[in-house]
Amino acid sequence: MLTGGRSSRMGRDKALLPFRGGTLAQAVARAVAQAAGSATLVGDPESYGRLGFPVIADLYPGEGPLGGIVTALGHTAADWNLVTACDMPAITVELLDTLLETAERLDADALVPAGPRHLEPLCAVYHQRAGRVLAEQFAGGVRKVVAALEGIRAVRFPMLEVSCFQNVNTPEEWSACDR
Repeated sequence: MLTGGRSSRMGRDKALLPFRGGTLAQAVARAVAQAAGSATLVGDPESYGRLGFPVIADLYPGEGPLGGIVTALGHTAADWNLVTACDMPAITVELLDTLLETAERLDADALVPAGPRHLEPLCAVYHQRAGRVLAEQFAGGVRKVVAALEGIRAVRFPMLEVSCFQNVNTPEEWSACDR
């Protein structure tokens, strides 16, 4: 699952930024598809339908990434689901492979990378069963993914190097990106 949308600081939809001969969302989706076998975008089908991947409409547009995760987990048939934001240009297939392979060996609801300072829940692996609890938390007003993780069995995946999770939220961050 990948989510996209307009960033108030970026001034345009980050998913559609030109990146390596396509869009940023396409590059991230290709990495997800290579690691997981398929990729589905969560967002506006009209905006993202031309990117070459299936798109499911976000049930909670404008409500943040937790709504996108809940949407994805409500539409999946897979037990384990690799979830990433569309604006992480440095994400690698190798990291995604490692996360997915590690998660599949766990008795947990999610595997979430943990850097030295904070969790990275927008590049994590969620079991389908986590969807119900996350949806309940969302319905109860929770919007922060990290807060919602408290209701499920989330295992931390320690990482010292977190530059691969750097997202692009400003024109300055985008201009510094290796494109």
